Amino acid sequence: MAYENPWITLWHDEVDRPDGSPGIYGVVHFASAAVGVVVLDSDDRVLLVGQHRYTLDAYSWEIPEGGVPAEESPLDGARRELREETGVEATDWRELLRFHLSNSVTDEGGMLFVAQAARHGEPHPDPTEELRIDWVPFEETLAMIADGRITDAMTIMALQQVALERR
Repeated sequence: MAYENPWITLWHDEVDRPDGSPGIYGVVHFASAAVGVVVLDSDDRVLLVGQHRYTLDAYSWEIPEGGVPAEESPLDGARRELREETGVEATDWRELLRFHLSNSVTDEGGMLFVAQAARHGEPHPDPTEELRIDWVPFEETLAMIADGRITDAMTIMALQQVALERR
């Protein structure tokens, strides 16, 4: 182990390369699985969360998403993240897909869902989050992907999967 904090562990491994020569490999291990949810309302709008992402030093529009510790199911974690970030409760939850992000340097995996908005309450974001919430027509979210306003991988995967299912 080269580094550790409550969210990640960085491993520095000495390895044998496929050609037999010695090498190194760095792996970022995540303590939690990633989850996200496409929440649709009765007007076919998508719930998006906007926030500044420190790692990119840029503002990002995303579906509600977050981390799920091992003792919590992905579905329960996605429901919790949705409530915390937006105050929205949803019904008709369905798994969209499972994924691995940046699998050349990290073991991070996760699950994406789709659900129907049911009730709106008060958000309770983490102290590290300053979030903006917006309801965007589904077709507009696809345009936001195409023109670069949405760049978050989980959001792109989830919205495009919903679009594929609608074809």
